[in-house]
Amino acid sequence: MSARFRRVGVVGGGRMGAGIAEVCARAGLDTVVCEADATAARSARERVAASLDRVVRRGKLEPQAARDTLARIVFTGSLDDLADRQLVVEAVIENADAKTEVFAALDKIVEDPAAVFATNTSSLPVMRLGMATSRADRVVGLHFFNPVPVLPLVEIVASLHTSPETVTAVEDFATGTLGKTVIRSRDRAGFVVNALLIPYVLAAVRMAESGFATAADIDIGMELGCAHPMGPLKLADLIGLDTVASIAESLYDEFREPLYALPPLLQRMVQAGLLGRKTGRGFHTYGQA
Repeated sequence: MSARFRRVGVVGGGRMGAGIAEVCARAGLDTVVCEADATAARSARERVAASLDRVVRRGKLEPQAARDTLARIVFTGSLDDLADRQLVVEAVIENADAKTEVFAALDKIVEDPAAVFATNTSSLPVMRLGMATSRADRVVGLHFFNPVPVLPLVEIVASLHTSPETVTAVEDFATGTLGKTVIRSRDRAGFVVNALLIPYVLAAVRMAESGFATAADIDIGMELGCAHPMGPLKLADLIGLDTVASIAESLYDEFREPLYALPPLLQRMVQAGLLGRKTGRGFHTYGQA
């Protein structure tokens, strides 16, 4: 295991942040998760505990290993508790202003001048986030996929300022410590995966919006006709329709291509709070939020 990053911080304890914290702790790392306040921090802990419990029930982790993993994670409501971290991964809402604010604060709090800041953004420019700090050469995109403990891929994105040494260190961490597979992308909206995925998902939304086919038939068509493990609208529900919309907006802002334009139906669903699995209803209905 690389000794470069032994103390890891994660800002944001939602589905993605909790998953990142879990894989770090399962790899034996001292992990701190920072949420907005103590209540949100408790929710993040419950999220990680529930995930570990599912892994135990499936027979893929011993109960003691799950307890040890959870014990390696500190949950806090204060960014100050990240002061001694060697690597901090930002995983807050997909909003440029919110992420920039986090990076500017971390720059003042994290004491180690060699510490690396990473963003789990799906689509926002890494350079913009790096420029909010005094260490843009040590800011990098580290984009995990949901669910983080299950999906093996990580995208690494270097901005024009990111040093080769930072990229190498983070890639070694992702592959050697976390056991992930890495692909690299230039710092452009959507990176590799979402630049290909989002137009496909938006095409499915437009098909449902037009009444050409139902959401169920669209998903069954792609699952059974193209051997996709999940149809595009089920996948959109899993990602979160608000996140899909944010990524689409970032892509459209950068490229101005019609295929990235937000369909009105998706916009209305986000406004109505019908965000997919996390709210219990999106293009499909789920048993619980």
